[in-house]
Amino acid sequence: MPPEPPLLLITDRALARGGLAQVAVEACAGGCRWISLREKDLPAAEQIALFAHLREATRAFSPRLTLHGPAELARAAGADGVHLSGGGHAGAARAMLGADALVGLSIHTLAEARAADGVSLDYITVSPVFLTASKPGYGPALGTGGLAAFAAASPVPVIALAGITPANAATCRDAGAAGLAVMGSVMRAEDPAAEFSALLAAWGSKGPNNAPA
Repeated sequence: MPPEPPLLLITDRALARGGLAQVAVEACAGGCRWISLREKDLPAAEQIALFAHLREATRAFSPRLTLHGPAELARAAGADGVHLSGGGHAGAARAMLGADALVGLSIHTLAEARAADGVSLDYITVSPVFLTASKPGYGPALGTGGLAAFAAASPVPVIALAGITPANAATCRDAGAAGLAVMGSVMRAEDPAAEFSALLAAWGSKGPNNAPA
């Protein structure tokens, strides 16, 4: 199952105002407790080093920190789990990372959703739910109707991805999403804490109760 609250922040250092770690810390101050490092253009060693920096920077908030990429890299980084690209082998990732790891998978078709490994996966991401400035050209957008179809087809929880904002978060929940994944809206925000807090409020979550004083 996804962490609680089930709102995933996916990193993009090219979009981050003031540095990736700073955005992550501010998002955590706004209630974020699940972050995935997605910096696939970097060499493996640099991803591992950046992950370690992110872990140290957010330590006071104890978020679940996962990594977008192969399970081998997630294990080398000491991540709390992995998010696999489409076609990734969830069973192998689960065997490598263990029962306590978060294992997710990117899904883009209903056939892929129906075939999702209900034993090894904690969740799938479905995208693009809405069109997004972070990844122009991806589409067509599924909309809430398409999202509902994926939620009905999948044997595991569905996380809605792309174009997610406080204005549409509740409609994703009502369509059957078990959680949300955001990137650009928080990475580019002038106030990441306020942006994430607004997402939590729109989703209907009270947020974590273990924020540091």
